[in-house]
Amino acid sequence: MAKAPQYQPAKPQARVTVKVTSEEKKPGLLIPLAVLTVLALAVGAGLGIQLASTVRGVVIQRSGAAEKTAEANTLRYGSDMAVEPLKPILTNLAAPTSAWVRIEASIIYKVGELQNPQVAATQIREDIMTYLRTLTLSQLGAPSALQNLREDLNERAKLRVEGKLTELVVESLVVQ
Repeated sequence: MAKAPQYQPAKPQARVTVKVTSEEKKPGLLIPLAVLTVLALAVGAGLGIQLASTVRGVVIQRSGAAEKTAEANTLRYGSDMAVEPLKPILTNLAAPTSAWVRIEASIIYKVGELQNPQVAATQIREDIMTYLRTLTLSQLGAPSALQNLREDLNERAKLRVEGKLTELVVESLVVQ
């Protein structure tokens, strides 16, 4: 006959306990970092707006002051004439190249004919410098050299401003 299965007492099993807690994840550094970023953007925008308005105010103030200064610095040559001095011109001659010439001059024009006399003076100054670089020392040493130079410079200056110039006055000429 068959043997009946024998009953064996159950072995005690280890107890597993599961602890259920309601822990929430901590946000870490994400929220403070986002708050600091938004704060930095707001401060930067505020400073940028203030700086832009300050710069705009300074530019407006300086442009108004420049116009007043330009009107005050205009020398009157007569009732309807004005004088604009040229910056001194220093350049070497064509021959000998070791010879230098310095010339100081002014332009005389009718008030209102030249739109921007400072720009015209700068252009005329460049023309004079270019012309002086083509001269030789012997051309400046002739008896009528100063008169010829004055006429040539007047002609070049009038061509530059399309005849709106009354005269170019040579104040000093030094050849070294």
